[in-house]
This record gives sequence, C-alpha cells and structure tokens, in this order.
Amino acid sequence: MQKNPIVPFILIMAFGIGLIFFLSIQGVDKKEEIAAGHEEGAAGEEEGATTEEFDPEAVAQGKCISCHGGDLAGQGNFPSLVDTKLSKEEIADVITNGKGSMPGGLVEEANVEAMADYILSLK
Repeated sequence: MQKNPIVPFILIMAFGIGLIFFLSIQGVDKKEEIAAGHEEGAAGEEEGATTEEFDPEAVAQGKCISCHGGDLAGQGNFPSLVDTKLSKEEIADVITNGKGSMPGGLVEEANVEAMADYILSLK
C-alpha cells in the first residue's frame, strides 16, 4: 500500500493558514494597544531628534543616493548635488517643497538648513 506524498504538504499548508488566521484575530483584539505603541515610538523619535544629533551625511546616504547616485554626482534626470550652483535658500526650498519628481519633506523642517549646508559642502 502506497501513501500519498502530498498529504504532509496539505497538512502544513492548513496549519499555516490556521496560524495566520489566529494571529490576525489576536491583532484585531489588540489594535488599540498596538496603535498606542506606535504613537509613543513616533513621539519619542521626534523628541529625541534635535539639530545637534542630525547627521546630514547619513540622511543623504539613506534618502538621496537612490536618485542622485552613490556619490551624489547625479544620474539620469536627477541633478548632481556636488558643486551645485544653487544658493542655500534655493536648496532649502527644494528640500522643503520638492521639485519635479523629488518630493518635499524628506528632511524635518528643523534640519533643512543643516542639510542645505551639507549639500553646499560637497566638492
């Protein structure tokens, strides 16, 4: 008598679907608690982020290199941030409001000037 080899896979799949269903029910019951935890975390991040702690190079590596290239020298339709001809005020305006396909608000308002200074320092 030969056993069907697909039965263990069906049992594992059924167990997985049951587990997902159970965990989603648990999440629905605790959604207020989960949301409160996220709000507290966001408030803590905002309080902890000050201009002194702001690292413009880290922000550039995290948010700018995907479009402007690893060395920020520009690529495709995205201009170079190195040796830019824009003034500090123009750079701050672009960071705050965006321009073209670049969205605004990638840097918190309190850190816009520090980011603009960093971009102007790129040589």
